[in-house]
Amino acid sequence: MAAKKAPTPKKAAAPKKAAAVQEKSPPHDNIDLLDDLNVTATIELGRTMQSLENATSLGEQSLIELDKQVGDPVDILLNGKLFARGEVVTVSENFGVRITEILSHV
Repeated sequence: MAAKKAPTPKKAAAPKKAAAVQEKSPPHDNIDLLDDLNVTATIELGRTMQSLENATSLGEQSLIELDKQVGDPVDILLNGKLFARGEVVTVSENFGVRITEILSHV
């Protein structure tokens, strides 16, 4: 009498994969990689040099004279590098800067 072969257990069907999510296409140029890069913008009204003695004597209501006059363009720096110049404006109750010149040597 021949031994009966035990039935082979059926493998569970592999779960169906969810519909493929549309993946972002790779950047066409390396410049696309910079789209999400954060930079720090600094608007510089002017500068001054003071002795340590004068600087330590500053307090509330002290005035510091800068090297620029009213109406002179302000410097716009991106990550500490001079990028452009502009004029100070008001937007509602806030200050803003209108870019008037983008420097070509950046």
